[in-house]
Amino acid sequence: MDNKKNALKFIKEINPALVIWVKYEYWFHYLNELKKQSIPVLLVSAIFRESQQFFKSNNKFWKKILFCFDHIFVQDTASKQLLNSIEVNENITISGDTRFDRVLEIAAIKTAIDEIEKFVEKQQVLVAGSTWEQDEKLLAKYMMQHETKKLIVAPHEINPAHLKNIKQLFPSSIFYSEWTRLKVKPNNIQVLIIDNVGMLAQLYQYASICYIGGGFNKSGIHNILEAAVYGKAIIFGPHYQKFGEAVGLIQKGGAFSIQNEIELKSILDTLFDDSTKLDKAENVAKNFVIEKSGATKMIIDYVSGKRLLTNASNCLTDSD
Repeated sequence: MDNKKNALKFIKEINPALVIWVKYEYWFHYLNELKKQSIPVLLVSAIFRESQQFFKSNNKFWKKILFCFDHIFVQDTASKQLLNSIEVNENITISGDTRFDRVLEIAAIKTAIDEIEKFVEKQQVLVAGSTWEQDEKLLAKYMMQHETKKLIVAPHEINPAHLKNIKQLFPSSIFYSEWTRLKVKPNNIQVLIIDNVGMLAQLYQYASICYIGGGFNKSGIHNILEAAVYGKAIIFGPHYQKFGEAVGLIQKGGAFSIQNEIELKSILDTLFDDSTKLDKAENVAKNFVIEKSGATKMIIDYVSGKRLLTNASNCLTDSD
């Protein structure tokens, strides 16, 4: 927990040369203790919104947190401007989000999944990742009306009860664990349900179009970059405004937000049937990720340039 005693004990035991804080959570006692001990702390991939406590009238405590960081790497210009508005003006760099670099790295080492290729068989396929119940109900209605299309659905929750419900939604479906055990693959399976964790990032490479779940929850959509990096058109629900990459892709035409099953059907039918529109969305998605990459190198260059890890490096042995 974030209290003075725990912060002091933890930092003493870890004895870090450099601390990198990521994005969202701000633990005051840990940050304050690091500052007291003159241990450099970087905040990376930070994104700020006007609704946050930092920008309220009674923000003295929250501003103190911000001044614990030696340098702040923000995702966008709007975040820098918000910091400037409360007189946090120094040691701020607009670097972007390190997640873009990570998904590019994953895509670069993509590996074929034989069992998925046997299911797809060069047909049009919708890959739906991190889905929730409302996402799955919409997809089920679409698939019932489009029997020539295929669907790979990787639910966010894979507990037995949820998997059972998904199986009932899709009559001609099979679990991935069952599919892999079959020696002869049936040709009447329309939906493949992924009942494991860890495959999703590689599944998107097989999609004609991708659907990302979570958009009907107030917390918002899940990671769309894992799909965008493969140059895929992306569809998701209405709650996406907190995610800059979703807003940017919609503005450029690489992603589409839907409110209901009618809109889902309209967008899917258009993209499946019009190769020109689909190609445009795919190119937008791929280029968007490439253009937004580079944050990791910028941060590493800063660490190297400031020699923040020099003393720590000198202490390492060859075996380390």
